Amino acid sequence: MRRFLSPIAFLVVLAVGALVATLVVGNSPQLGLDLQGGVSIVLSPPADVADDGVIDQAIEIIRSRVDALGVAEPNITRQGDNVVVELPGVTDQEQAIAIVGDTAELQFRPVIQGLGPEDTSSTTTTATTTATDPAAETTTTTEATTTTTTSTEDTTSSTVTDTSATTVPESPTSATPTTEPEDAVAEVSVVLPVKEGGDQTYSRYHLGAAAILGKEVDDAQARVDTNSGEWSVELDFNDTGATAINTLAAQCYAQEANCPTNQMAIVLDGVVYSAPQFETSSFDGGIVNITGDFSESEAKDLALVLRYGALPVQLEQDTVSSVSPTLGRDSLRAGVVAGAIGALLVLTYIVAYYRSLGLVVVLGMGIWGALQWSIISYLGANNGLALSLAGVTGLVVSVGVTVDSYVVYFERIKDEIQAGRTVRSAAERGYQRAFRTILAADFSALIGAGLLWWLSVGAVRGFAFFLGLSTALDIVVSWFYARPMVNLLATRPGFGRGRFLRSRKARPTQPSDAGGLAVNPVLAGRQP
Repeated sequence: MRRFLSPIAFLVVLAVGALVATLVVGNSPQLGLDLQGGVSIVLSPPADVADDGVIDQAIEIIRSRVDALGVAEPNITRQGDNVVVELPGVTDQEQAIAIVGDTAELQFRPVIQGLGPEDTSSTTTTATTTATDPAAETTTTTEATTTTTTSTEDTTSSTVTDTSATTVPESPTSATPTTEPEDAVAEVSVVLPVKEGGDQTYSRYHLGAAAILGKEVDDAQARVDTNSGEWSVELDFNDTGATAINTLAAQCYAQEANCPTNQMAIVLDGVVYSAPQFETSSFDGGIVNITGDFSESEAKDLALVLRYGALPVQLEQDTVSSVSPTLGRDSLRAGVVAGAIGALLVLTYIVAYYRSLGLVVVLGMGIWGALQWSIISYLGANNGLALSLAGVTGLVVSVGVTVDSYVVYFERIKDEIQAGRTVRSAAERGYQRAFRTILAADFSALIGAGLLWWLSVGAVRGFAFFLGLSTALDIVVSWFYARPMVNLLATRPGFGRGRFLRSRKARPTQPSDAGGLAVNPVLAGRQP
């Protein structure tokens, strides 16, 4: 009896313990877009963009922006050349659409001055710029406000310093125009923040107009010096970028008015990721090496940021669909009600048909459900798994798959009893044969779920995942619970006659008309 109790106790303790831990921690399944409402955006690239790498990089940029929004459980997938962004539970849908739809822009700007936090003491000066419009023969005077902050820190203490971290910031800060140059050209200097978590001397930078854009970068790679072990980032500019970087380097190296600090800021989405200094006034072949006190991860992250800007793609909004929270709650309620009614009808029929063994199914489904809830809640809290309406459908379907495993086992026991075996012998022998059938059926379902997950996208993948998870748990519960529980019950005196299975007793052997003995019809065809 102990060999039957041990696996049952193990699984019950595991299921109850996992469920209690889930409730204590406060985890619950994270709901998808169709169950809690939100917004879905379909973005498409231009017709002339056929490079998969470009679209994949655009997806990573969007994912970083969505993370900065603080959206829980976003679903960003690719369907053909289109990018589908699902943002469940967003409160400001217009802001989310605007941020997701903008194209990330990488810029290289000269550094005019390093600034402290916004709440530091500052003085405000007003600069007046006069520009003449030849066509109108009028003179326009424009006033622009420049904010400067007094600082005693040295901006040129090292030739090349770049120790900033390069993870995506929590929220981009919009640029603040500070001056307007002559000739009324729309080149404005800006004050931009340093990326959060960076190891920079300043928290903000006053920058000049963008001298180089990300589209002028061909490639960026993190390199390590085999001798010193120091990491650096190698930039490869195209012809236009090579000319522009040499022009900027000459101006900064000479510390001209537009670049008095000899620094160049690398800006992505309105945030300064790095501000290295120039060691030379020109570069051969458009190859620029950014060195500094980099760690391996910092160098690789900065190279990744530069590559993002190197291949920008303008994604256009094809469709924008909003799902109201009310509709999401209605869908969830309908799914839960449908699942509850279906499970109740199935379990009622099983109890009515198999009598006492039906209670084994009820308890087994409770264990299966506790494990299911705990795993889904854990994955939702730690791995971003979202339960969508398609996932609920997969769970409802899996109820029938799980109950079917019990039916296969019980029917096999009935066959063994009808063959003349005792209930105890029939329970053990029946499971050995039934388990092969259960495994074949469950593995077929797992293969189908795996193929759906691999080949499909969106809601179909959710259906496949939850169906596969439920099927895998069915195998575990069948082995650790169904087999030992039925064997344990078979040792009880009340179950010894097989009536709990509605099973007919084996027919006794009868004399044949020829005076011999006829074998049991169930055993006919077997040779002694």
